[in-house]
Amino acid sequence: DGNKSGETYFDLMITTASTNLNYGSSNGALSDYKESVNGIHAGVSFQAGITSKFSLVSELYYIRKGGELTANNPLTEKKTILRLNAFEIPVLARFHFGKFFMNAGPSLAYNFSGKRKIEDVSTAISFKNEAGAFNRLDAGVQIGAGYMFPIKQKRLALDIRYCYGLSNISYDKEMLNRGLIISVHFSSPWKTN
Repeated sequence: DGNKSGETYFDLMITTASTNLNYGSSNGALSDYKESVNGIHAGVSFQAGITSKFSLVSELYYIRKGGELTANNPLTEKKTILRLNAFEIPVLARFHFGKFFMNAGPSLAYNFSGKRKIEDVSTAISFKNEAGAFNRLDAGVQIGAGYMFPIKQKRLALDIRYCYGLSNISYDKEMLNRGLIISVHFSSPWKTN
């Protein structure tokens, strides 16, 4: 029944995210040298049930993003790994089809620290407006799908999401975040009147 109110959940989540970087017009030349990096993804997720078919989902989490270029690449020549530590807030529309659901919506991230490792030398990255530095704010969109496994009065939800960065995170190059987040949520529904 589409008029029936949906279920509301508040979840804690700790999972991993696989991220890489898109280099804009240089991406094609770098595609053979790009590697994904895995990082932690931990925070909270709130699903507000509007109807049985539609929910709004808001999340706040820490995520470690970045990417790797292998040696002899056209951009840096040396093996380079970039890591960004960020807090991210997506706001998603979630459409329910029985136990299956689909998500889509915008996200905003704040990069609070990071490191660049070239060969074996690791340095903290700068967020000043200068060459070689990075932007703190990163906007994007997320889209994905998932499945809910009911377990007595609780639920286990598997959520797979692709994150598509829209803003350039570098001051002097084209660099946009890309990522795949696979998360598992285990929770009880909030009691509503």
